[in-house]
Amino acid sequence: MGAPNRTFRAMRDLEFQMSRVEFAAAVCSAARQLGENLGCTARLIAAWEDGDVACPRTAYRRVLTQMTGRSMVELGFQPPVPGVQSRPSLVSSPRRAFLLDGAGVALALPVAARQQAPGRVGASDVRAVTKAVAMIYAHDHDHGSAPLRRAATEALHTAYRWLQDGTYSDRTGRQLRAATGFLSIAVGWLSYDSGRPADARSLYSEAQAAARIAGHVQLEAHTFGCMSLLARASGRPREAISAAQGAQSVARTYGSPRLLSLMALREAGGWALLGDRSATDQAIVRSHRLYAQGPKGADPEWLDFFTPAELAGLEALARADLAQHDRAAAGAEQAVLLHGEHFTRNRALYQADVAIQHALRDRPEPEAAAAAAGQVLTYLPAVRSDRLLQQLHNVDTALQRHAAIPAVADWREAYRHAIGS
Repeated sequence: MGAPNRTFRAMRDLEFQMSRVEFAAAVCSAARQLGENLGCTARLIAAWEDGDVACPRTAYRRVLTQMTGRSMVELGFQPPVPGVQSRPSLVSSPRRAFLLDGAGVALALPVAARQQAPGRVGASDVRAVTKAVAMIYAHDHDHGSAPLRRAATEALHTAYRWLQDGTYSDRTGRQLRAATGFLSIAVGWLSYDSGRPADARSLYSEAQAAARIAGHVQLEAHTFGCMSLLARASGRPREAISAAQGAQSVARTYGSPRLLSLMALREAGGWALLGDRSATDQAIVRSHRLYAQGPKGADPEWLDFFTPAELAGLEALARADLAQHDRAAAGAEQAVLLHGEHFTRNRALYQADVAIQHALRDRPEPEAAAAAAGQVLTYLPAVRSDRLLQQLHNVDTALQRHAAIPAVADWREAYRHAIGS
């Protein structure tokens, strides 16, 4: 952890006279005026003030400069490094050293801890596990799962060793178990994105057990939501519906309407796969109503990805499963537009869905499909995700019947060149 940013905290507390929740809402409002869609939360403000983040990422720097009229250095942050998005700062002690892979992501929990008895485990070790989770999601949003899965799995093994062989207080034990559960979810997500559903399912089950042992409502709801997503992707709609409903039941008193909104969309995805239009529409309407209640202090940090862009995109996926291709194409296009420069992997996936829906709609638009599909290829190889490769395969399949059209033929040739076949 870096040194606390007292300059920024004083500015927020004394000059703006706002709580962290209020300042986060002000950041979101200022972002909208600049055409940005940011999911700033009180937890992110706390990370800035506590020194966990050396310098905010580019979009936040633009907004903060507009709000305060000050540079990042004047706000107490480290100078931004050109071309580098800020990540949580790294703990460099022997017990919590992180490793950098070739893609530049800091991830693995300490080598030293894997080579000797873990000994006493304290709050700093819990923070190390929590930071590993944040780093996984930060890098995954931009580059996909491929560069991360092995290092993340090693980090999870280390965290489990701390749990099994370390000594700690009851309070630290509960915190470490919950943090390890969140890390298990993150590694499960990487497995899902890498086309390993069986591994993901096992990891989600481990996270659910950790949630119940630790009595952690947010972790249990998150796990149910992940199980719902996995069940839908595996073609098990009733299981997807049940898991999403379980998440909503657990999280109902948690105080985060947006968490409930996401789980309502997970439920909608299950109903859509089952072919029930009425139930799908009801779940989507409920999701939008909950989302409109705005961000709350109880919103978990991992929920930052659930922006208006993601709301539109997840609804589009449900519409696609109902064969409502025109609505699905419009929703996917909105998701790509609203994502702006953020969440690169998700933007690529929705761009691929735009292409598919244009090809499948009642009056196919193969040229528009090929143009959208061409945009998807520009994300390679920076985004390395088996799901994206599968989506490109789906685009190719959807465009096969239009192969005689020059724009389509050109795209299919470019696609084969891009994937090396």
